[in-house]
Amino acid sequence: MSTLQTLVAFLAALTLLIFVHELGHYLVARWCDVKVLRFSIGFGKPLVSWRVGPDRTEWTIAAIPLGGYVRMLDERDTSSGSIPSGELPRAFTRKTLTQRSAIVVAGPLANFLLAIAIYAGMGWVGTQEPAPVIDQPAPGTPAAAAQLQGGDRVTDVDGTSVRSWNDVRLRLLEPVIERRQSALRIERGGAASQVSIDASGLPRDEAERDFLRTLGLRLAPGKVVIANLVGGGAAERDGLRPGDELLSIAGGAVRRAADVIERVQVSAGTPLAFTVLRDGAEVTMTVTPDAVASSEAGERARSIGRIGAALQDRILMETVRYGPLESVGQGVRQTWEMSLFSLRMLGKMLMGDLSLRNLSGPVTIADLAGQSVRVGWLAYASFLALISISLGVLNLLPIPVLDGGHLVYYALEAARGRPLSERFMAITQKAGLAIILMMMALALFNDIIRLIGS
Repeated sequence: MSTLQTLVAFLAALTLLIFVHELGHYLVARWCDVKVLRFSIGFGKPLVSWRVGPDRTEWTIAAIPLGGYVRMLDERDTSSGSIPSGELPRAFTRKTLTQRSAIVVAGPLANFLLAIAIYAGMGWVGTQEPAPVIDQPAPGTPAAAAQLQGGDRVTDVDGTSVRSWNDVRLRLLEPVIERRQSALRIERGGAASQVSIDASGLPRDEAERDFLRTLGLRLAPGKVVIANLVGGGAAERDGLRPGDELLSIAGGAVRRAADVIERVQVSAGTPLAFTVLRDGAEVTMTVTPDAVASSEAGERARSIGRIGAALQDRILMETVRYGPLESVGQGVRQTWEMSLFSLRMLGKMLMGDLSLRNLSGPVTIADLAGQSVRVGWLAYASFLALISISLGVLNLLPIPVLDGGHLVYYALEAARGRPLSERFMAITQKAGLAIILMMMALALFNDIIRLIGS
């Protein structure tokens, strides 16, 4: 079921994003009175097709759903024979440079508009996100050196306000890649102050790992609650119930689910005093963990304690919500910032500052689609917005065969005052196609390595 859900989520996302991109090209082409012959989602053999509109445009869903295209009337396309003289003014090649540029840029623009709409909708509805409140930093970490303390709330990173833990992570990613200091504005006890956290001593590839933990930044602990019980297990047998909030074990405070697991594992067969909050009242009971064989790979056979309970860390969450107009502005700002961020990351990969292992292909994207849809529709919507931005940025890269490459052609045509030669365009498009194929091969290789590693 999980694999099927991942596949459906991936195909649904891909279909929507391709449709929106090609719809941008289609609508502006129609606005410029270009005759559209075919609108295709996917490549290869058509699975379903139908014709609509005064131009009898063919709408197609094809067998390979890894892209799409809008085929327009074009004098360079000889596959349909000669164009009747009455329709020549409606050919793409007969349109002005401005019109052709508008048609080309409309695809990526549609992807950005979709991302803006998604972010604006999420901002208006409101999303639950982890609050940017930190735990006590571990000694020897950059956060400890910056004298950050447990309970500090991060409000600003390098001059940009943050409203959630996800914002903090995103804002700190670039300083970690560049291995430089970053200014954090915090609130502590109602007073605001600023500290600098230094990432210069981190390894070069730290951005590919859990860099927040390395910096000493962890989410402040919340409540540890029993989610459900295993029938016949020690927890059920000795009186624990789903919904109980764990306060302490054998006198030691419970801050995270990991605290409970560690204490239980070393206490096989030893009675432990559990204090829980149940229906607003504290209840203490004795729970004796069952002794079971350890299943850790590479370990010698030994007994560890288990109580048969699924635990849930309930960290401090906040609702991030904006008004109708403010949410649109937030959508524009977030889309703009993510677009610039994507470009900077691509630039760092090209310059060698960021490993090419970060380039992801369809397998990783499909996995992320499946993960996000299992979390909920808001997470899936956020995933769609992010991938839509990535698609828009990718298509604007100045690589022949991409939209950005065509815009470069038009810029050269404007500078020269006449169209480029067919030979020059054919050679550069072959080179562009080779670059795209290499990028796809590298991304797929990275996907396979991640799959093997997991």
